[in-house]
Amino acid sequence: MVTYMNDTPDLSHVIEPAAINTLAQLLIERVRRTPQQEAYRQYDALMQCWRSTTWVDALYEVKRWRLALQNEALPPGARVGIMLGNCREWVFMEQAALGLGLVVVPLFTNDRAENVGYILADADVKVVLIDGDEHLELLRPIHPQLAKLVRLLTLQPGTGEPGLDNLRAVSAWLPSNAPAFAPHAGQSGDLATIVYTSGTTGRPKGVMLSHKNILSNAYAGVVYTVPNDLFLSFLPLSHMLERTLGYYIPMMTGATVAFARSVPQLGEDLVMIRPTLLISVPRIYERVYARIQEQLATKSGFARALFTAAVNVGWERFLMQQGRGGWSPKLLLWPLLYRLVARKVLGKLGGRLRVAIAGGAALAPHIAKTFIGLGLPLIQGYGLTETSPIISGNKLNDNIPESVGEPLFGVQVRVAENGELLAKGDGIMLGYWNCPEATQRIIDADGWLHTGDKARIESNHIFITGRLKEIIVLANGEKVAPGDMEQAIAADPLFEHVMIVGEGRPFLAALVSLQGDQWQKLAASLGVNPDDGRVLGSKPVIDELLSRITLRTGAFPGYAQIRRVVVTPEAWSIENGLITPTLKLRRERILAYFPAQVQQLYAGH
Repeated sequence: MVTYMNDTPDLSHVIEPAAINTLAQLLIERVRRTPQQEAYRQYDALMQCWRSTTWVDALYEVKRWRLALQNEALPPGARVGIMLGNCREWVFMEQAALGLGLVVVPLFTNDRAENVGYILADADVKVVLIDGDEHLELLRPIHPQLAKLVRLLTLQPGTGEPGLDNLRAVSAWLPSNAPAFAPHAGQSGDLATIVYTSGTTGRPKGVMLSHKNILSNAYAGVVYTVPNDLFLSFLPLSHMLERTLGYYIPMMTGATVAFARSVPQLGEDLVMIRPTLLISVPRIYERVYARIQEQLATKSGFARALFTAAVNVGWERFLMQQGRGGWSPKLLLWPLLYRLVARKVLGKLGGRLRVAIAGGAALAPHIAKTFIGLGLPLIQGYGLTETSPIISGNKLNDNIPESVGEPLFGVQVRVAENGELLAKGDGIMLGYWNCPEATQRIIDADGWLHTGDKARIESNHIFITGRLKEIIVLANGEKVAPGDMEQAIAADPLFEHVMIVGEGRPFLAALVSLQGDQWQKLAASLGVNPDDGRVLGSKPVIDELLSRITLRTGAFPGYAQIRRVVVTPEAWSIENGLITPTLKLRRERILAYFPAQVQQLYAGH
């Protein structure tokens, strides 16, 4: 067992959890300390400019939202849903709710209506804030359920929806003034939020996090920030990764948060905002890396060699700075290579990044090496929604990219006899909402949370080596249990075997083998020759397979949907080693057996 002992940074600017009880009190204390400092920066589409909000101005808006929410007469502990992109209003709504002792339930803006409906019902949400008509249309299948809410709020005034008498535009709902108020006198152990995450049943489970859970985890993570940091927030605030690192920690330290306009405009916003700290899932770094490789492919051999030299020399420089490498004459080339190569790449990220954090999924070592070699201070971290969410992270002066770093202050970790990583600390969730059995399965009698990941610990650094159970982590950090999805798809008699893939990829896909008689019938209905292997990859066949798969997986979360499918050219059998005698899939063997088919699934991505 190890416990993280960090360097002793200057934390005089940081609000300590001991000084407050709740996240609502965190805002009050921040305003008391730095009222006129810039808190948020957001793009005004109407005026076509970026507008700043100070901490005292933010508190004024929160007071208005709190009074309007108070008028809905919800009792403390009632649930309030937020379905918005990242913006100031997300913060205003949550802080208003927390100030009344309400519990916030974040909702994904791109989720399936059925999944949103399940969450609203499971958490018994009373008030929901959405963006506008686009979300109303997205949620059309559950409009009868929305009509039963105490209030449905829309940020952008629109045409509205007949029959939704509880629908109001925020502009008409908010009062014109903001009276003084004292936040709800809650306790640190009170429930603050329920964050739904995918579970093995196919339905998401609600992770219950208290004010203490989040405040303690945020305080342990402030070592990565300084007061004048400028964050660029673009990961969804419905993720605890962004919410803790990109919302609560800046509030705790007094840093500024700029809200990106959208992911497609992220490149422009990076250059425009020039952040000093960036939080991202690996997918963003992968996209930048892929773009670099595409551009290099069109360059001369000399240009490609120059880029490779910059990465290699920069990497040696990094190892020397970390104390894991010595000086080499090649390092004398770094100033020139920086000017010719590295500065141009870093400039596209704004040119001022003091630290870039990758979390939510594993970052491929060669991509990490490329960016670090080019001079980007990139560090990886690790955690779960159930841990508020940070368990560990590398430090700038002790960065081992292959690892996920050291446990944060106050977090204990150990490796169980079966190789599973266990964690304990103040950030461990209260449990799963309405799922006491699932809570008991993940948190043992001694308070250790079972992460489900296999790991080893060397030099106080955690190295994730695999998963105890088959869990797919997509490039955006979403976790999917493939077993239940495979079982649902295989309920269609057309599919003999199904294996979901997508580890570290941008989306889920399926490798399938077909049952002979059923394939004959399908081929006849489509008018194709069942004995011609080429038709298995034809558009009519693929469209039919995807349609059947979508029908079987409709109950799963929106991000857990299959976007591509390929039929393997050979059946899966005990004889060829692809399944066990008990008919279980040998996943690694299947991947190794059909590499061309897996590559086909992600061609162009």
